[in-house]
Amino acid sequence: MLAPMNAPLLVRLPNHLGDTLMTLPALDRLAAGGYRLTLIGKGWTRPLFEAYAWPVHPVPSTFGATIAQWRALRAQSGTDHAVLFTNSFGTALGARLGGAAAIGFATEARGWLLSRAVAIPPRWTGDLHTVEYYDALGDALLDTPARVVPPIALRLAPRATAAAQALLAQAGVGSPFVVLCPGATGRHRGREKTWREFARLASWLLERKERVVALPGPGERARFQTVLPGATILPETDVATFGAILAASRLVVANDSGPGHLAAAVGARLVSLFGVTEVEKTRPWGRRVTVVGSHAGWPAFDEVRDVVERALADAPHP
Repeated sequence: MLAPMNAPLLVRLPNHLGDTLMTLPALDRLAAGGYRLTLIGKGWTRPLFEAYAWPVHPVPSTFGATIAQWRALRAQSGTDHAVLFTNSFGTALGARLGGAAAIGFATEARGWLLSRAVAIPPRWTGDLHTVEYYDALGDALLDTPARVVPPIALRLAPRATAAAQALLAQAGVGSPFVVLCPGATGRHRGREKTWREFARLASWLLERKERVVALPGPGERARFQTVLPGATILPETDVATFGAILAASRLVVANDSGPGHLAAAVGARLVSLFGVTEVEKTRPWGRRVTVVGSHAGWPAFDEVRDVVERALADAPHP
């Protein structure tokens, strides 16, 4: 069942880049189904969705301001209807106190706060991907059966593409180039979230005369300079410009992280490294993605090198 044409809908996005990107097939589907979306997300979501007609409002820093924001957006949009792509009790409580009639998954005992609590799909305990999980909320809103979810296809604004070209030019980087993304620091269930061999991979690529580029996030520049000796470390920029840089690359190698999902979303050729997270649930959802490793452990350097070498052979210099 399609929504009434141009029906307004408030949308609370997830808090992380990868998860936000994994909602995009559902967002596109809701917009095509007749909903006029207003997005609520982290500050970086505004440039991320710059090419879309959807207004984007940053999440406030306090709970009281969050309640006030829900009330204000209800008045501005002319609707109480909302969908929560978050799973937390707190976001459901904020929406409820702000007067929103929200639909969301029945997680964290929050069902009573929602106008409609959607059962978690049975396959979530098995091989259901997070993209399919989020898409199930689209099924519920549109009253349609589950579908084969298409690859994520993030549109980029001309501003982001121009900014990426300027950033590369300022750093003296021309095509072709390879992007390494050694992000995702810390631990997951007691194990390191970052593949340890990025320095060795960077050196191997440089020996092959490849131009190696990296783009750090906030506070990451010093670590990137250490982890990626000889690479061109670009200045920090917004996520859309980062996406345009990834889209212009010959190849991206990334941990299971937000930049990896961003690379897949813009159609970049990606080698995605796994070592602690579940491939079945969080692999980048794109057309040109090769996954190496698994939740059982990180791949050896030689395995990654061989996959990268084959990927470079399939993406020759222009």
